[in-house]
Amino acid sequence: MYIGELAKLSGASAKAIRHYESLGLLGRVERQGVYRVYGQQDVQVVQWIKQAQSLGFRLAEIVAAFQRDADGQLDWREMSRQIELKRSAVQQEVARLQALEACLTTIHLEINECLSGEPLAAEPSPEQAKFYAFCADSQPA
Repeated sequence: MYIGELAKLSGASAKAIRHYESLGLLGRVERQGVYRVYGQQDVQVVQWIKQAQSLGFRLAEIVAAFQRDADGQLDWREMSRQIELKRSAVQQEVARLQALEACLTTIHLEINECLSGEPLAAEPSPEQAKFYAFCADSQPA
């Protein structure tokens, strides 16, 4: 099949397919004169690339994951390793976002305390005390 049919079957643009080929993601692509000729396996590979991108993989990471062995077959162990690396990065990002959410919640509560004029903390921490002082100074007279 030619690139137009591969694009239609895989959902990727011809430009993207050429780019994947230039990165080595499609392996060796046969030629018929000046035309590239793709097989059914190329449809699957392009679909995998698109799926990997939808899961947050950058093309550089996909290139690392789509290593091929001496026979030109995909190296599934390397792909598995790259997936584990991505999972670890996602877990770290989730932890970072949870910490950010906790900070935003604390700040939101402190602002609401400031607006109410009655701090909820009986013994405010030094940071809370500074914030309460800032709130008091910022209130209209």
